[in-house]
Amino acid sequence: MLQVENLHLNLNGKSIINDLTLHVEKGEIHGVLGENGTGKTTVAYCIMGVNNYRPSKGRILFDGEDISGLSISQRAKKGISLAWQEPARIEGLRVKDYLMLSGNNAGTERINDCLRMVDMEPAQYLDRDVDNTLSGGERKRIELASIMAMRPKLAILDEPDSGIDIVALPVILDSIAELNRQGSSILLITHSEQMAQIAHRVSLLCAGTILRTGEPEATCQWFKENCQSCRHINEPLEESRGL
Repeated sequence: MLQVENLHLNLNGKSIINDLTLHVEKGEIHGVLGENGTGKTTVAYCIMGVNNYRPSKGRILFDGEDISGLSISQRAKKGISLAWQEPARIEGLRVKDYLMLSGNNAGTERINDCLRMVDMEPAQYLDRDVDNTLSGGERKRIELASIMAMRPKLAILDEPDSGIDIVALPVILDSIAELNRQGSSILLITHSEQMAQIAHRVSLLCAGTILRTGEPEATCQWFKENCQSCRHINEPLEESRGL
């Protein structure tokens, strides 16, 4: 479904993405696992087409079509969605309206179902604003509910490096699995081995490139043994690997 081929990106004169190749199959949860500063969010922004994240080399294909030159809205219309690392805070916008907009005017029953799938009681949340009165975990679950309402072909979930409490994590993992069961392929971007375990395959990201791809348990173990002590933050790969 998604093919990222030999991608390069420079920002402010610095190389952030370096010859990155990544494939996501239809119906797959594909994890991208990496320490802070390895380029995880930048990968998400490149695929989604966020402003200023335009690769200098390489291409991005979705359903066989090169989308490298398309805008973020054009990519969204083709069925790609992005859950931001920092969930939305929009004072004055009710949860109900946010989900209706996400689901292209989805009905009340569908909105209620999406909230229940992320373990949130509709009566307690529909009339609340999507703002700072909600915790980070609550806003992340509401964002996942909005992705479910969209029913995208590909959901890019850029999970935060902090701020998800231990109570919310199992709910979020269940919600990701449910989104996949409903037919969405998922690119799950995370620094958490626990979260990566839900994937069908996991790719390790270091210094803006993919080091290896494999099944979750072995890949997460390699990550634990090699990456957490590595000088990984966007340094040249031959220096940062230390292997």
